[in-house]
Amino acid sequence: MGRGGRGVRRAPGRRHRLRRGARDALPDRSGRLQGAPPVDGRRHPPPQRRRQGPQARAARPGRHHPPIDPRGNPVRPHVELIQEDDYVWHGAELPGGEGRASERRLSVDEEDGSSSLRVDFHTDWGRGPGIHHADTEYYVLEGEIDYGGRRIGKGGYVYAPKGVPADYLKVAEGTKMLHYREYGDAGFDAVESVAAAKRWSDAREEIVVIDSEAMTWDAVPNPGPMPGLFIKYLHVDPVTGFYTRLVHAQEGWSDHRLAHHPCYEEAYTTQGHMEYNFGTLDLGTYFFRPARVKHGHFTTMEGGATWLLRSDGELKNWYTQREWVRWGGDGVNYTPDGLDEEPHEPARWSSSTHDLATPWRSEEDMRQMNAAWQFQIDQGQHNSPVKHQGQGADPSIIAIMKAMDAANLQGGHGDGHSHDHDHDHGHDHAHHSPELDWGWSGRDVEHRDERTGPHAHNWGTRVDWKDGDPIPAPIISSLPVRSRSRGRWDGDGM
Repeated sequence: MGRGGRGVRRAPGRRHRLRRGARDALPDRSGRLQGAPPVDGRRHPPPQRRRQGPQARAARPGRHHPPIDPRGNPVRPHVELIQEDDYVWHGAELPGGEGRASERRLSVDEEDGSSSLRVDFHTDWGRGPGIHHADTEYYVLEGEIDYGGRRIGKGGYVYAPKGVPADYLKVAEGTKMLHYREYGDAGFDAVESVAAAKRWSDAREEIVVIDSEAMTWDAVPNPGPMPGLFIKYLHVDPVTGFYTRLVHAQEGWSDHRLAHHPCYEEAYTTQGHMEYNFGTLDLGTYFFRPARVKHGHFTTMEGGATWLLRSDGELKNWYTQREWVRWGGDGVNYTPDGLDEEPHEPARWSSSTHDLATPWRSEEDMRQMNAAWQFQIDQGQHNSPVKHQGQGADPSIIAIMKAMDAANLQGGHGDGHSHDHDHDHGHDHAHHSPELDWGWSGRDVEHRDERTGPHAHNWGTRVDWKDGDPIPAPIISSLPVRSRSRGRWDGDGM
């Protein structure tokens, strides 16, 4: 991998072919976009191309378009991990364009239209100048684009803010692209020219056009991880901190800890191979992770790995080790032997992420994570030794035992007093009601607006956090969206 990002090749044998029947989802030969084929055999009305009524009037150039608080958007589902080749093709939603294209929908917010898409262009495609209804990004994986007379190949990047007049865009046949919309849908208002068009009254920022292949890689400035991460900044919102960047991890880079952030993080793998708690990151894999979901245990294999990453705020790293989750309950009409409708004592049951975890890590994984652990020790950090997930003592049991020991000491039973004797000895235990000591716990680990803010109980939204504020703990995400080839997540890092 050169400093400018050249030399990245697709893995041998990887081809983006349309599945059987998928061509029916493409636009017709006139170049006009058609709706995706009905799945129930019935005809449906074609999708609307333009907003209508008051919504359309509010979105027209020169009119005030109600601003959307970037912290107030609904949370997209947690997607981790998918391989794009597992997903079906749809007709690309690029209104006003001429040509044929298909898209894979990696992640979609069905409430405001925000989307992360992989688009293939089957013919030359073009669209004249106009205004996007969303903050819109285009990134060229293969092929070529022409934005307003500027031709860019692989690594070409265009950012078109919502409400800002954008020039024409042409895309060459065979081009493969990442396409993002944020805080809005696919709406596009055509204009006669960029010079004559008016910005929306609340529009800000300007068009960004970059040839990322011509950029050099800079070392990631964030303290914490071991050296070996490099970055190319494509766009940073000066108000919200939302940013898009290319990140490269060199071969051997590792982090044995789990991290969570105050903002969401999404990534598409453009090159290489990395292992982490959710599985294998290789060419064409993608995740969208809401704020405060733990992830880590990274190891980078031969050739390193590269991603296009996006976050809806400044990414802060908050690290966790010796993580655990345990859950349980009482089975009312079932037991380990099966269904039991006869009256019986409830059957207690319990499980933990330690029970689910499968020790799948290779010797190379363990070597890299131990090197990351040693790096932190050399920096003077207190870090727990690395071990296979699912091996050794269950950390949930250890935590429960520690909480019980602390409670016994609090209750005056820490001096050899045991409970294996007759309690008819003249003293009353009713006044002893020690609480289990879990350390930093309960509502203390929540964000200050967790239960009272405009998004109360909507865990996973970006949190309003600045240096010096209390740090909220991670949240649980037990059922992220996974595609079939990525297998079964064993709960590592939940």
